[in-house]
Amino acid sequence: MDEHQIGLYLLAIVIGGGVGFLAAGLAPALEQSINPVLGLLLYATFLGIPFASIGKAARDFRFLATVLVLNFVVVPLVVFGLTRFIAGDQALLVGVLLVLLTPCIDYVIVFSGLAGGASHRLLAAAPVLMLAQMLLLPLYLLLFVGPELVSSIDPAPFVEATVVLIIIPLAAAALTQALARKANAGRAVMALMQALMVPLMMATLAVVVGSQIAGVGQELGSLLSVVPIYAAFLVVMVPLGMLAAKPAGLDVAATRAVVFSGATRNSLVVLPLALALPGHLALAALVVVTQTLVELIGMVLYVRFLPIIVNKERRPPWRTHSRLTPTHK
Repeated sequence: MDEHQIGLYLLAIVIGGGVGFLAAGLAPALEQSINPVLGLLLYATFLGIPFASIGKAARDFRFLATVLVLNFVVVPLVVFGLTRFIAGDQALLVGVLLVLLTPCIDYVIVFSGLAGGASHRLLAAAPVLMLAQMLLLPLYLLLFVGPELVSSIDPAPFVEATVVLIIIPLAAAALTQALARKANAGRAVMALMQALMVPLMMATLAVVVGSQIAGVGQELGSLLSVVPIYAAFLVVMVPLGMLAAKPAGLDVAATRAVVFSGATRNSLVVLPLALALPGHLALAALVVVTQTLVELIGMVLYVRFLPIIVNKERRPPWRTHSRLTPTHK
């Protein structure tokens, strides 16, 4: 299923959309099932984060520094520029900011591996990326949308979604990993959730799309306006990721991993936050879902063409090679 997950995710989206269109009465029930399914998915996702390897990620300093600078310095500048086209629509702006300012920490590892990227290095960096985005996202929202809009958001549902759908699954995953190091029961749970990862992702996409597809139809014009932003982001992050990797002298596999890290976003992790926004920002959740659809198509293209684009070994800038000239007597 891992090898064919892109096609399976697209199939789940089609099925969810079909159910949403043909059985519109099921939309409320599907919406009620989002949080339980999403909570399980995030628990399974966080189980894949190697919390015990934070020290290992720190020792891989050049790679970690590159993905941190790319995701939390370069990407915010890119996102700020791209979102000037929708700055007048608060719901669109908040939705795009939520999703584009948060780097992916789950299926980016699989996609990077499919393209010959150093997925093991991304896996080691995942806990650092997760912690950094949780700390920096509120700051970026404050900077990009202003204190007035941020203060108008009722923090209660936002905090509830953060605790129930992010902090609790994150803590449960850390405890499960600790248990797995000592007991067979913990290892069995981890193996089961790993096997369920793709089906849970499919179920989440299906219920989200099925419950929201009617809203997508009603807001299609607005949602189409963010598609070029998401597409432009995927295009521009290829050269920017390559440029970011160059000063660190990263090899081909690591460079591909850096590009994937800069391009793929944490849409399903921020979705519960978007769903918790007040009514006047409700469209933000659909904006996040739209990014998922665009990104899945983009990942198909990345897996196909990035190995062609990034295919030459780079020599670290601190290493010089002199060509010896033979002496003739």
